[in-house]
Amino acid sequence: MQKPQADRVQLTALGAALKGEIKEANDRLSVLAAQFNEQSSRLPNWMSPDVPTGADEASNAVVSIVGTPRQFEFRPKDHVTLGAELDLIDFESGSKVSGPKFYFLKNEAVLLQHALKSLVFRKAMAAGFVPLHTPDIAKNTILEGIGFAPRGDESNTYELSGTDLSLIATAEISVGGMHADEIIEQRRLPILYVAESHCFRREAGTAGRASKGLYRVHQFEKVELFALTTPEQSADIHEKIRATEEGIYQDLGLPYRVVLNASGDLGAPAYKKYDIEAWMPGKGESGEYGEITSASNCTDYQARRLNIRFKDAATRKNHFVHTLNGTACALSRTLVAILENYQTADGHIDVPEAIRPYLDFDKIPSRRAGSAATA
Repeated sequence: MQKPQADRVQLTALGAALKGEIKEANDRLSVLAAQFNEQSSRLPNWMSPDVPTGADEASNAVVSIVGTPRQFEFRPKDHVTLGAELDLIDFESGSKVSGPKFYFLKNEAVLLQHALKSLVFRKAMAAGFVPLHTPDIAKNTILEGIGFAPRGDESNTYELSGTDLSLIATAEISVGGMHADEIIEQRRLPILYVAESHCFRREAGTAGRASKGLYRVHQFEKVELFALTTPEQSADIHEKIRATEEGIYQDLGLPYRVVLNASGDLGAPAYKKYDIEAWMPGKGESGEYGEITSASNCTDYQARRLNIRFKDAATRKNHFVHTLNGTACALSRTLVAILENYQTADGHIDVPEAIRPYLDFDKIPSRRAGSAATA
């Protein structure tokens, strides 16, 4: 029979050995968990059964066409030409100060952009969306949770050197990050936001005629719709976001079409996505539709990565919310559509009636006779 002292020594040695094995197991678990998270983060969301199959936007399905493209009695100009002739957009100074694909808005274009924001916020607030103005910088963990890659060749964002921060590419990033690691009472859902922010995108490899001027730039302002819902609410809220966006462009009197994005044209977070494409007379050789807003249902893809849950009112169990987002108004692209669709034969731009209440002018005059810019 062993003595108690011998038992103590043996058990102490066994405990020390187990402690070492536990440490090795935890270290191994940490490595495997990091590898698992890194690999799983590359997986996209599931897709809705009605998403068209196709490699790119050429396979998008047209859902509806609203309005008829204007038939001009003269050869319409593109917004780059109009912006220069009417002293509204200065790409040369933007390039001198910041590099290619930056710009200065000038004169009435600045006021027009502010008027657009006023219209959009009023429309969204009337539909129940709470207004926000967001930070322009977010932690990289938030970008990763939303579905952006802040590092590497695939990144479309600007990472701030020496920090774990990046400039945001959309208010979707910062608004989604607001609720990271939260548990929301079910009675609060759906939560609807309309958020203004600056947006910064590298847009690497997108040079070309189709991306000229304001259509694709490195910095722009955007008003974003964002929603947090229960799984049962998300399909209806997706249609609400789309309807709110369509209402804005109907008010502006811009011809547009709605497309359902094909599988190859979906970003990783989106389960189902609509694009609204406005008619742009100066795009292409004789006018084309160009993407101007989108509306995405991301189901629980972002919520799982950001750990956003809700407490079921009946069971008191926690479940992941669904998140949705949509561009209420990409201001620079909307300016493209307004300038090109509302130009006149004598060289001025008519202002859409919906935003005239926010301005003290109803047209942007031609500068042909050297008229002074209005402010």
